[in-house]
This record gives sequence, C-alpha cells and structure tokens, in this order.
Amino acid sequence: MSFKSRGAGDFGSKNVIPRKWALFLCFCSFCAGMFFTNRMWTMPEAKGIARTSKIEVGQIKSEDPNPELVVKHEPNISAKEVTMFQHNIQAQDKRIADLKKKIAAARAKGNSMSDSHPIKGNSKTSVSMSKKKYLMVVGINTAFSSRKRRDSVRATWMPQDEKRKRLEEEKGIIIRFVIGHSSTSGGILDKAIEAEEKTHGDFLRLEHVEGYLELSAKTKIYFATAVAMWDAEFYVKVDDDIHVNLATLGTTLVGHRMKPRVYIGCMKSGPVLARKGVKYYEPEYWKFGEIGNKYFRHATGQLYAISKDLATYIAENRHVLHKYANEDVSLGSWFIGLDVEHVDDRRLCCGTPPDCEWKAQLGKTCVATFDWRCSGICKSVDRMKEVHELCGEGEDALRHSSF
Repeated sequence: MSFKSRGAGDFGSKNVIPRKWALFLCFCSFCAGMFFTNRMWTMPEAKGIARTSKIEVGQIKSEDPNPELVVKHEPNISAKEVTMFQHNIQAQDKRIADLKKKIAAARAKGNSMSDSHPIKGNSKTSVSMSKKKYLMVVGINTAFSSRKRRDSVRATWMPQDEKRKRLEEEKGIIIRFVIGHSSTSGGILDKAIEAEEKTHGDFLRLEHVEGYLELSAKTKIYFATAVAMWDAEFYVKVDDDIHVNLATLGTTLVGHRMKPRVYIGCMKSGPVLARKGVKYYEPEYWKFGEIGNKYFRHATGQLYAISKDLATYIAENRHVLHKYANEDVSLGSWFIGLDVEHVDDRRLCCGTPPDCEWKAQLGKTCVATFDWRCSGICKSVDRMKEVHELCGEGEDALRHSSF
C-alpha cells in the first residue's frame, strides 16, 4: 500500500506500511467493532429479561393456596430478588388464611345470634329460633266468630297451660290456633283475639286478612310461617270443628317419617261445580275440562298432613302457586307434577258416634272425627264433649306414647 504526497513539499519517495502493521490495525478494528456491538445489544436484553421476570411473578394467582414461584435463571435476577418475591407471596398467603378464619368466626357468631334472639317471620308473634326438632306442628284453622268452637277444643282434645308446654318439650308436638287480622287493623276483632291470646297463649297470628274467599291464601301463609318458626317433620292443618286424637295422629305420622315428600289425608275427587251461587262454586271450572268433570285426587280439608319438604316447597314458591276457590283443591293442585306420595288413610275422616265409637272399642282408634254433611261435627260446640268421651283415646295416651 502506498500514498502519494500532495502539497507543496515533495518527499521524493513512497511511504509503505509494513504488512504486519496492516494486519495489526485490522485486528484492532475488528475488536473495537465487537466491543461496541456487544455493548449496544446486551443492555436491552437484560432489561427485557428483568421485565419478563416481573410479569411472571405478578401473574401468580392469589387464590392459589400453595403458589409455586417460578423464576427463570437469568444472570440479571439476583438471589435477593427471588427471596423477596417468595416472602411477599408467603405474607399474602398468611393474610388470606387470616381472612378465612375471620369469615368463619363471623358466620359462627351470626348463627349464635340467630339462635338466641327472637325473629319475626310472616307472623307478628315473636319466637326464639331453636335447633330443637319437633315431630309435628298442628295448626287449627279458626275465625274471629269461632270463640265458642275454640273453647270446646280447649276443653277436650287440646292440652292447656303446662300440659301443652310439656307436650311441646317431651313429645315434640306444637298446637296453635291459626288466625290472621281483620280488614280494619287494630279494630275490635283484633283486640278480642289479643285479649284471648293473653289468657291462653295458644295463637299463631298470620300476616293475612281474614275472609272466607281467602282460605287458599291463608293456607299458604300458614305453612310458610310454621316452617320458618319450627323445624318439624310434619305440618298439619285442622279445622276447629272436628275432634282429633293427638297420640293416634302422632303414631300415624311416625309411620311415614322415612318418606321425604308425603301428603296424608282422606283422598277424594268431587265434581267441579260450574253453576254460580252454589256452595263450592269453582269460577275456573273450565280449566278442568268439560262441565261435569271431577277434580284430581286431593285430601279433604278437615285434616291433612304434609312432610317438611312439601311445606318448605309451599313456603319458597307461595308467590307463584295458584289459588282455586276451594282451599283443599288448591293444596292438591300445588303437588300435581311433583314426586309426591299420596296416602289415603280413612282413620283421618271417621264419622261421629256410633262410627268412631265402635272403632275405638275394636282397638282401631280414629285420628279425626266429623260429619261429612256438615264438613265438621254438626253443632260442634254442643257435641264436642260427647264425641271426646265416646271416641277419645284417653288422657294417658299422650303420656305413654313414644314417637
């Protein structure tokens, strides 16, 4: 390689760079290029690695009870940083565990409070929630004008005062007269019931306005209220003009306690009455087919019993269950389409003496007694005591019964 001199002076000879120096200069240039190339590309890669590691750590889900920290072994993440990440996740796990303990404690405290404080369901009667299990709740359907009927029941088959309390505690049988309120809130009718309640303490008041055409609604509210107040195996509805043997009723129901959805009563299928003005007229008769058709099978309304699952079903769906004109038909319709066992037990609808009398003498004591022609005991106020003496199971039956 040679360079010619330019300018005023003339050296008069060629300047030649030796080959070894040329090779040396090339090598130095190559090294310099490699040095600057590594310096320019290494730093971005290191930043990218650090950024990736942070994303991976941040994506660990807090709900995982035992998260495993996975960090790529890159030269730019120090052991100190990895240890710090592990400590942070362990601290988060501890906070989650503490929070779960606090939630469990709060729930336990809430359950304890609900067990010890009175609640109000659909009834104005305040009761203490209890975990005690009962065999049955017997609701005696009554009206404002039925004071004498109630007194005749109290004087015969319904235990009073301390006997009724022992019946609840020892036998698991709850008995209450079921009634709502008058259309005039706080009127003379309501005050009369309140005074009677102070004397006897045997009412279940419902958030319901009384009326003959509202019996289906009353039935729904009764079951909903009873389920909310007492945890029982069976819920029974009784009219206030029939006679009931409680021990025999309890023994009968115990025989069906292993059935989750059972509907017990005297099953019938009467005609659908389409003519206005007659008793038991059904305004929606057309839903049952041609005129002259009969209702589906359902229990007669004087006395029937349903298991807890069915009572709960009514309570939970009461706002959408349809009401027909007749209360017993309405109840039967609510179970159509459900997996329910219908039990037809004729001991729940015995006739008055001599029918129930000779059955009792044969050892086949009736559960309930009434006259079909009156839908109850005819002149029940006057005859209830007679029926009780001739067809009753005896005062010792409840005491010796074991449910």
